[in-house]
Amino acid sequence: MHTGNQESTDIPQAEPIQVVQAGTLPQVSLEANAAAFTPAVAQAAPVARFRNKTARQLALVAMIFVAFIALGLPDGLLGVGWPSIRTGFGVPLDSLGLLLSTSMSGYLFSSFFSGAIERRLGIGKLLIVSCLLTGLGLLGYTLVPTWWMMVGLGLLAGLGAGGIDSSLNAYVAGHYGAGLMQWLHASYGIGVTIGPLLMTYFLTRTAQWRSGYLVVGAFQLLLALVFVFSRSLWPKHTQESAQSTDETVKLHGSRPGLLQTLKKGSTLIGLLQFFIYTGCEVTLGIWAFSLLTEGRGVAPGLAGLIAGSFWGFFTVGRILAGLLAYKVNMRKLVLVALLVALAGAVLLAWNQSPTSSLIAVSLIGFAYAPIFPGLVTGTESRVGKTHLNNAVGMQTASAGLGGTVITSVVGILARRFGLNIVPIILVGLIAFLILIVFFASRLRASEDLRSA
Repeated sequence: MHTGNQESTDIPQAEPIQVVQAGTLPQVSLEANAAAFTPAVAQAAPVARFRNKTARQLALVAMIFVAFIALGLPDGLLGVGWPSIRTGFGVPLDSLGLLLSTSMSGYLFSSFFSGAIERRLGIGKLLIVSCLLTGLGLLGYTLVPTWWMMVGLGLLAGLGAGGIDSSLNAYVAGHYGAGLMQWLHASYGIGVTIGPLLMTYFLTRTAQWRSGYLVVGAFQLLLALVFVFSRSLWPKHTQESAQSTDETVKLHGSRPGLLQTLKKGSTLIGLLQFFIYTGCEVTLGIWAFSLLTEGRGVAPGLAGLIAGSFWGFFTVGRILAGLLAYKVNMRKLVLVALLVALAGAVLLAWNQSPTSSLIAVSLIGFAYAPIFPGLVTGTESRVGKTHLNNAVGMQTASAGLGGTVITSVVGILARRFGLNIVPIILVGLIAFLILIVFFASRLRASEDLRSA
């Protein structure tokens, strides 16, 4: 578990919930305390957390942001690079699902066991190993002669990505607030925005998709080296912290089992929300470039710009959401964002011109920005404190499955009916998700009335 010291500031700190299992990472109740902030304090909260920090703490925050930028880079490469990758290996359009499946398998495995691995190695060593795995996997993409070897290396890259994602999310959740969490995911958006632009550059200048993965893989190895020299900055698991956790567990009892949490209707609704939303996000991120170039005849350079605008506006939205995290009702923000995303999807399906496609893709990216963190923030209110740890882990797994399954199925349908079916499917998925989110909010309101 994390044991780094947190010095006091003038900004209200999120109240930690009770730790209910030995060795689990501390979680933070973000939504309840946010409502108590005054407007002036709420506006300043995300920025004020950086005041009065030591050089060590500022260095940690900077490395966390850089690590999440690196996490997003490979995801940004794949969407633009896929037409050239499949042509080079001579595989059909829907073969992308194989690579996504192996990557997702590695990601889910390392995410699920990251807590146990971190308790044994510490977060610093875990980050070193994760960056090494990701870097070696991406560099392997540039060397393999056959498609099946690249699919196998996807498992290695996924293992590294899952370790980075889960460990840093847990660290930020345990030491910072909702604003910094939004900015953490904005850092991912920066990486996934640079990725398409980088791949577009190499495709237009050298016609080589492998060059993009070579640069990003080398950056991952360089980041691993940075973590090697900065191990002393990260907090370490100590005997005192372990004893403190054991005492807390004895005081509050054991946490409910996975089946108990899964039996809750609110848990199942949450899993469905994450499954569909992540599927929508990854679908457009992966297939936008292919839709524009192969489906609509847009020049690769312009198509790369449009595809990059999705992640660019996604990042801008995350940054703004970080500033607004303590000022708005997250449930209402998520619903409004979904309605805006639906309008963008309809515009993309309308297919009037490359300009309208640019506007549509940018609008959807901007609207998607606060949805995932907003759904995470509302987890505690949906399932309760005692089920929070279980529910978050299940939601992460459901999100990974949704991103892989829905994107792969869309690829199969696109091969059968043409790529222009992609935005039509997106319209249906977003509309369905709006109904689920609205139903979940009504269900929660009725439960609150019964408990009052």
